Amino acid sequence: MIGEAELLAKVPTQLYIGGEWVDSTSGRSIEVVDPATGDVLLSIADASVDDGRRALDAAVEAKAEWAATAPRKRGELLRSAFDLLQERADEIALLMTLEMGKPLAEARGEVTYGGEFLRWFSEEAVRISGRYGPNPEGTGRMIVTHTPVGPSYLITPWNFPLAMATRKLAPAIAAGCTSVIKPAELTPLTTLYFARLLEEVGLPAGVVNVVTTSTSGEVSEPIIRDPRLRKLSFTGSTAVGQKLLTQAAQGVLRTSMELGGNAPFLVFEDADLDKAVDGAMLAKFRNIGQACTAANRFLVHQSVADEFAARITERVKQLRIGRGTEEGVGVGPLIDERAVDKADALVRDAVERGATLVTGGSRVDGAGTFYEPTVVTDVAPGSDILREEIFGPVVSIVPFSDEADAVTKANGTEYGLVAYAFTRDLARAQRLVESLESGMLGINVGVVSNAAAPFGGVKQSGIGREGGSEGIHEYLETKYVLTPDPFG
Repeated sequence: MIGEAELLAKVPTQLYIGGEWVDSTSGRSIEVVDPATGDVLLSIADASVDDGRRALDAAVEAKAEWAATAPRKRGELLRSAFDLLQERADEIALLMTLEMGKPLAEARGEVTYGGEFLRWFSEEAVRISGRYGPNPEGTGRMIVTHTPVGPSYLITPWNFPLAMATRKLAPAIAAGCTSVIKPAELTPLTTLYFARLLEEVGLPAGVVNVVTTSTSGEVSEPIIRDPRLRKLSFTGSTAVGQKLLTQAAQGVLRTSMELGGNAPFLVFEDADLDKAVDGAMLAKFRNIGQACTAANRFLVHQSVADEFAARITERVKQLRIGRGTEEGVGVGPLIDERAVDKADALVRDAVERGATLVTGGSRVDGAGTFYEPTVVTDVAPGSDILREEIFGPVVSIVPFSDEADAVTKANGTEYGLVAYAFTRDLARAQRLVESLESGMLGINVGVVSNAAAPFGGVKQSGIGREGGSEGIHEYLETKYVLTPDPFG
């Protein structure tokens, strides 16, 4: 395994614009901090508004040539990136653990997951199809083709530094779009490292440009409002997404928005509780609970609520807290102090409203931003923890009386990203597919994400889909052509 200092020495600290690593014109820098220790990992370039414009200029300049590049060539470059990523898996996993805090085993899992978007879209690049045929009147021939939407602005969150970058960049590259990507200020190092990897496999200059900045709104708005930009993709909070949609409306941009979640996890009276607890641990504690797909509300049938709570509490108490690089750690630090404050406030509010604190519920003293894995039961309606995304290692359990009650509680939110349900009743499972208001649903599983599947939500959880055959169409425009009847 490569050493931390040796790895950090390999990470670019400049902006990547037009195929060159360049300094920012702002004169400022961003200090990237290890949340487990509070130590500064690296100081990197802090882009200005002018730097953002330069990055878009580069994407626009490369637009025509990249759009005309053969799909096979685009696919082969993505496949080469996938292969190189596998070779560097240990390095990029360690880098994610250092800047984000997740346990190393989970970081390795993200390398696998994030890499699959490169492999999947390398295969999709050559499968962009159209259609040809007579019109209904028989007077002509209809041709339908799909063309690259154009320069794209991609804004990624801090919680999955690699997978969120590859989930956006891979379909853009496959479709023939150039892009500017802006990683989160808290975890930009993985994206910079990945951009170097793309450079190594020969991606042409200007196809992907990277800007890192501490003034995201200031740098992003001029890019979004620039008439040359044609696509905006954002993963983050609903509040920020709504603001970006307002800005994107001026240019009538194609938008993909993967926003907030409030995932219900339903456990019915006939569920296999061993499998339900296993699924719950995955759905809740993956990424330390800092995932939009994390189970937020555990809705459990009243007849098995106590047993489920006891079983999951036993598992939660076994989780080891520590720096993600340490062997056997199951829960790393939250991303920053604000995240700790939020988790703590949500738990305290629930307890003040009558919930029972079964285990955890406190900050961890010492360096780093750690919060104890927590279980609260009998959470009362109206509690903040049932309305807001927790983004932390907290299990909140609410009993329900019957299927109708469970569905009502599950759908009682403005969000609709993902839901989970555990039942051995096939008919009930089929009903839940129809009745639960979510873009994704896991039946008797605790993880649903897959590069070959469409990822996205309904209601205020977003617009559009990433991944699957649907994902590449977010970067394509549909063009219809009518020609005369060649036999007429």
